[in-house]
Amino acid sequence: MASYYPPINSWYEDLTNAQLFEVVAIDEKSGTIEVQYQDGDIDEFDIESWGQMRIIQAQAPTDEAGAYGLDSEDFWSDTSDFENNDYMNPIELIEPDGFVGFDDM
Repeated sequence: MASYYPPINSWYEDLTNAQLFEVVAIDEKSGTIEVQYQDGDIDEFDIESWGQMRIIQAQAPTDEAGAYGLDSEDFWSDTSDFENNDYMNPIELIEPDGFVGFDDM
């Protein structure tokens, strides 16, 4: 029976149902561990249940967007706004203050 809390952001595989999940929060006061499965579902275990689970440490999945219900194409699929030459950076609109002389007193 485990008596330690797993590190947040660590990934595990539940051998009982072959699901990957990430530890997303720890509440030591109430003794609970909150996890998020790769499909986005969230679950909570107490420290006693955690120690009895059949789990192993696992690598993070290559498609980390799966937990948010997004495909990898949803990220920056349309970059035409950034490639457009007419795009004006707001910083370029700031006029520099003119300064002539020395800054020392």
